[in-house]
Amino acid sequence: MSNSSRQAVYVISVFAEIAGVHPQTLRNYERSGLLSPQRTRGGSRRFSDDDLAALRRIQELTNDGVNLEGVKRIMGLEAQLREAREEAAVLRTELRRAHLDIPRRYRRDLVPVSNTLAVFFDSSRQSRGGTP
Repeated sequence: MSNSSRQAVYVISVFAEIAGVHPQTLRNYERSGLLSPQRTRGGSRRFSDDDLAALRRIQELTNDGVNLEGVKRIMGLEAQLREAREEAAVLRTELRRAHLDIPRRYRRDLVPVSNTLAVFFDSSRQSRGGTP
């Protein structure tokens, strides 16, 4: 997310009005760990656009009948999934780069299994002094 969406600019009363909830609801969500507004030096809460997106997700889940503990678990799992997807994207990029770094001559030397010939020797004939 961009830095501008993380910039905490809304005081609790304005944020509550934008979100259409009571300020006490925001305090409850903060106490339960669902929202984490930034604090000024004086201790006042400041909410960001990211907080608004999180609040919208909380409202969506609670409207679907999920209790606050369930909302917390779902949002935690969604955050883990986002992180895993980001990590997978980074790893895919690294893998592509590593693949491009393999010298062409090594790629040329690789032969598909369907184009290979396997030669088997009878080990019992060799042990009796026979030739392969």
